[in-house]
Amino acid sequence: MTEIPFPPFEPSFPWAADVLSYGQTGPMIAAMEFTGWRHESTAWKDSAYLGASLGISPTYRITGPGARRFFEDRFVNDFSRLRVGGIRHGIMLDDEGRILADGVVMRTGEEEYLATWLSPAIDWAFESGAYDAVGENVTGQVFLFQVAGPRSLEILERATGEDLHDIAFARHRESSIEGRPVRILRLGMAGTLSYEVHGAFPDAHAVYQAIRAAGAPYGLVRQGKWAYMLNHTEDGFPQAYYHFPYPWYETPDFAAWLDARPGAGFFADRPRLLGSAGTDAAKRYLTPFDAGWGDRIDWDHDFVGKEAARRLSEAPPRQVVTLEWDGEDIADVWASQYREGPVYDQFDRPAEIQFDSGTFDERTGQFRTMGFRADLVLDGDREVGITTGRATSMGYRRMISLAFIEPALAEEGTGLVVLWGQPDGPQKRIRARVARYPYLDAVNNRDFDVETIPHPANAG
Repeated sequence: MTEIPFPPFEPSFPWAADVLSYGQTGPMIAAMEFTGWRHESTAWKDSAYLGASLGISPTYRITGPGARRFFEDRFVNDFSRLRVGGIRHGIMLDDEGRILADGVVMRTGEEEYLATWLSPAIDWAFESGAYDAVGENVTGQVFLFQVAGPRSLEILERATGEDLHDIAFARHRESSIEGRPVRILRLGMAGTLSYEVHGAFPDAHAVYQAIRAAGAPYGLVRQGKWAYMLNHTEDGFPQAYYHFPYPWYETPDFAAWLDARPGAGFFADRPRLLGSAGTDAAKRYLTPFDAGWGDRIDWDHDFVGKEAARRLSEAPPRQVVTLEWDGEDIADVWASQYREGPVYDQFDRPAEIQFDSGTFDERTGQFRTMGFRADLVLDGDREVGITTGRATSMGYRRMISLAFIEPALAEEGTGLVVLWGQPDGPQKRIRARVARYPYLDAVNNRDFDVETIPHPANAG
């Protein structure tokens, strides 16, 4: 008899008996809620959260004199001015100018860079070139925790025992927690003051517990996956695997590389395409201009996808906005369960991200873990874009989403319609209006003046 392995718990933080709900995310069991997603998604706005949703993050290290040339060849960003201790939101494109991967690139040494959430695209791209450098996938050797909210700096200063006010936005430096070496980044997905803590994976549990203890006097909240996903729509940051898929299998060489490495392509291997946008995956792929990331592009160097990106930049067909959904129409979707007639797709989850249970494909050896929902946005009866990342915002008591629509309709207050439902099922026209972008009205991390926070008196 074939032995069926039991999916392991996500190992980057200690197992806890008081977790409210677990869920299977691909091949692992993850904490979806600790105290409830409603509490977790609002409490940190006055305090801070400790998140381990990215505890095991795809991580790739490149070292050597040719490392910078690789990043300049494959990324849209300017790496000529990136100094040790600096960070870039790294973006890779395919030949059509679509986002192939995006993530964090840190310069950790004169000839060393560390990239998170850019694998497997960065692995393939590096192996496909010829550079005087060494690339190494170190996924599973490092952990990544997020500490975010207005009290996050005080919590980390208490945990490290040192003054961290010197870490500017998009900068990082080394520190220690409980005698374990860590790297502190001023970066995150909360939309306001946020930090990441990176370290060697064997130290993960000790560091997690130390941050929890340091945060207790400040009301630190443990964050599960549901609340983590809600951040991205509120703070206006399109998130891969939630707001859009990557076109990995649209590049034949990359597709062949993925299929030769079972498990490498599980985020994009034939995902379920849900919602009224239908099964045309091309509608769901984004360009940097769709996502509002055109300012990341340095046009003064050559990179893969530059010609296509240049053409798109001349008249971008879509612009990212926030949509605020009509409460009466939302209520009618719920009410359809309790009357005769069609039952509309329900809002059974706080965030419209589809974690599959880890369907295994014996032919490719891939886990199919993701479904992507996108619904059409209409102006009257005319299709003008798509909307993704539906989220229930408890802080603002609204249902919101990001939408990628014709720029002429992007003015705040514009009335539109979300066509909610599957192409072959009941569909509901939900009124929506273009709202502020980003929706979160807290001070952005980039602009947060940490000098308004007292320096620690006993910092070592």
